[in-house]
Amino acid sequence: MTIIFSEKYIEHVQTPDHPESPKRLIAIRDTLRSFNLWENVLEPRYARDDEIESIYAKEYLELLSTAGECMLTLDTVMHPETLEIAKLAVGGAIMAGEKAWEEGKPAIALVRPPGHHSGPAYGMGFCYLNNIAIAAEQMIQRAKKIAIVDIDVHHGNGTQDIFYDRCDVLYVSTHQKHIFPGTGHIKETGEREGKGYTVNIPMESGAGDESFKYAHEKIVLPLLEEYKPGMLMVSIGVDAHYRDPLASLALSSNGYAREIKDLIAFARRECSGRIAFYLEGGYDLEALSEVVAYTVGLFTGNDLPLKYTDIRDVNCIEKTSIENIINFQKSYWKL
Repeated sequence: MTIIFSEKYIEHVQTPDHPESPKRLIAIRDTLRSFNLWENVLEPRYARDDEIESIYAKEYLELLSTAGECMLTLDTVMHPETLEIAKLAVGGAIMAGEKAWEEGKPAIALVRPPGHHSGPAYGMGFCYLNNIAIAAEQMIQRAKKIAIVDIDVHHGNGTQDIFYDRCDVLYVSTHQKHIFPGTGHIKETGEREGKGYTVNIPMESGAGDESFKYAHEKIVLPLLEEYKPGMLMVSIGVDAHYRDPLASLALSSNGYAREIKDLIAFARRECSGRIAFYLEGGYDLEALSEVVAYTVGLFTGNDLPLKYTDIRDVNCIEKTSIENIINFQKSYWKL
């Protein structure tokens, strides 16, 4: 297993009371240490300009390099040091992909700032550069096909936009309906060569363990089986957890554990073990650190104890919606 981390990520502060705070990584690091899992930790490198420019418009990158103190959006603040740290996050993301590919073992990029809301010419939603997307672009020559599974509570509009017209990257997202960023409708399926290779699974407030289990078993895993990626990448956001303050899905730590186990098992079975995780959201420190530590524990076969295991969705409240998505996707996939 490999963990990518830098103390420099902790230096990124948007505003003193911003929810995407350094405390997130500190809590994860301290929890991993408490379980003796803070091992094989690699210092990231900075992403090269050509790696970033493989995804991003030069005009946007020029904006970031000259922005100084400004606000890209109301919740996404630039400081003179922001771009440097964002480039280090991208470099760490690429390293995680490379390590997972070369070693055939899971890797995790514990990076800040996050990335999945940043698209080809914009930043928003706490994100400046799209870590997982740039990493995927660097790995595509070797993997040929990559599947990105996004389990953050917010739809990864940036990742979707970047790969919307391509068939060599399958993007699958589970997220909450009717919240930021307002994208991720089931009818957003891609365009041109990418038609059908974007799959959105939006859920209503209150959906939790049973709804996610149903969606995972009936949509996500069958899609991966049919697509047959050479590598699996996961945007891991822990803000779909019932403890999270920024949204209102009801996934428990056990619900996350089931999904992550399934994804690792798929990668070991079908992708020669090549799976990399990329930290996105998650703003309750205890839930965040618990789920991330559990994920890292799985890398070495440890099944860590979980504390936040209340099942609040016992009746699969989104079953009808998920079945509607299945029927809609049957025009693209054998579900």
